[in-house]
Amino acid sequence: MRIVTGSDIGRGVIHDSVVTIGNFDGVHRGHQEIFRRLMACGLQRGLQSVVVTFEPHPLKVLSSEDMPPLITTYAQKTELIAAAGVEFLVVVPFTAEFAGMTAEDFVRDILCDSLGMRHIIIGHDYAFGKGRAGNYATLERIGGEKGFTLEDMDPIGEDGVVFSSSLARRLIAAGDMEAVSGVLGRYHLISGTVVHGRDIGHSLGFPTANISTDNELLPPDGVYAVLVSIDGRLVKGACSIGLNPTFEGGARTIEVFLLDYADQIYGREMVLCFVQRLRGIIKFPDAEALVDAISQDVLHTRNILATVDLQKVNPVVRMGMNEHEI
Repeated sequence: MRIVTGSDIGRGVIHDSVVTIGNFDGVHRGHQEIFRRLMACGLQRGLQSVVVTFEPHPLKVLSSEDMPPLITTYAQKTELIAAAGVEFLVVVPFTAEFAGMTAEDFVRDILCDSLGMRHIIIGHDYAFGKGRAGNYATLERIGGEKGFTLEDMDPIGEDGVVFSSSLARRLIAAGDMEAVSGVLGRYHLISGTVVHGRDIGHSLGFPTANISTDNELLPPDGVYAVLVSIDGRLVKGACSIGLNPTFEGGARTIEVFLLDYADQIYGREMVLCFVQRLRGIIKFPDAEALVDAISQDVLHTRNILATVDLQKVNPVVRMGMNEHEI
């Protein structure tokens, strides 16, 4: 996939295209179905498949107080869209000036003139442009003038539930990792760098990796069974998110105990895939009680991950896995 942004958008890199537009936070199963339709249309009609998105998220510019935490970082989103197989990702820099562009000008100047749009696919409720004034009727009218066709995809879901980024956020915030994977089509992930912590886990016999992450949306405090990607190797782990009340922790931390792994990891990058929540964070009376609980967490984690569905691991991680695959 080629990423086109900034001034390159208007340089004729893309022509004769089928386009879809959106923020695509989380790249959930609804988004993935739109991408499949996009690529199928491209193959059928001999058009380049183009996903158009915005960076930063428009709400961060227009109404930051209403901005929900994002499911994926920009880098994660681009990786997931690339894994879907589209040819081009057009990233429109979203500024206050751009926000003033009318829906009609956006369609004519960017989609038609810059991207050579011949067909557009939108979600069932998509609106765009200044004041979100652009919609299916807007596209249909301009399509008659500019010669492109369009389609409005029906809501995409399962068992009466429509897949959406807002639904995924609610499930992540509730700690329901199994339901989240049903919406995303994969386990919720965060990525980050291993940093030095207080070494409490090491003193208890369970050395943990402390993760510093740029991900905005973390699961609620608790203990989780996770799969961890390190340099192409997928490792089982138990992850604790919280304040560590037994030892009067002062800051929320993300700590991972890696099962059957002993390599040096400080400064390394990790991707954590959250499979299932085990329990909430508890203040134990002493270190011995905490060690007993961690031992049970590790046993429970092994049992859960013994039958883990690798197809629900982040597709970018799966493609990078080597002979050390779990």
